[in-house]
Amino acid sequence: MPDNVLTLHYDIEGNDFTSAGEASGDVKRKLRMLGISPNTIRKLAVAMYEGEINQVIHANGGHIDVEITPQLIKIVLSDEGPGIPDVEAAMSEGFSTATEEIHNMGFGAGMGLPNMKKYSDTFELETEVGKGTVITMTVNIE
Repeated sequence: MPDNVLTLHYDIEGNDFTSAGEASGDVKRKLRMLGISPNTIRKLAVAMYEGEINQVIHANGGHIDVEITPQLIKIVLSDEGPGIPDVEAAMSEGFSTATEEIHNMGFGAGMGLPNMKKYSDTFELETEVGKGTVITMTVNIE
């Protein structure tokens, strides 16, 4: 690993709403300490938080790996959840498969995947029903 690369790993627990957002919050704090621009931090925080919440709500948890280089931040979210049966629908603003209970907690507005794509500079989604999902995003450092 080159000296100018910082790698971070987070294990996300499914249905653990008390810890939801801790990983993205930790990365946000580290980026501030590194002197990364507020706009870059905001983009990263939104994209990663949405992915983290999706893992908590839909995927029974998962893993997030973050790689910070001088040029960009790469986030890989992986899970062994149910997969996404209709990616096109899931990428539509407002589409949600969250339960009423999740909606009542203030989550599941159907903006997770659209916001992940909107706030990242690159976005790749690989999913297989019954196997899980891997999302790779990058945010360029300004």
